Amino acid sequence: MVRSLEVVMEWGSALRELSTAIDHLAVEDPSEIPRLQLAEQLIELHWQMARLQAQIARRTAVRAPGA
Repeated sequence: MVRSLEVVMEWGSALRELSTAIDHLAVEDPSEIPRLQLAEQLIELHWQMARLQAQIARRTAVRAPGA
């Protein structure tokens, strides 16, 4: 039971990070962000999503297509 709580807390933390990153991008006008900075933000968002997907796959024994 304790392990289940740890997993839920870990997922919650990952979802909060992802939500924060999305919210941060949503309030900005992309035309006002230097292209390099925008690319870095999008890459970081992509990696956060990939890490969350990998965590979910490990916990649920679901594998991403092609993995």
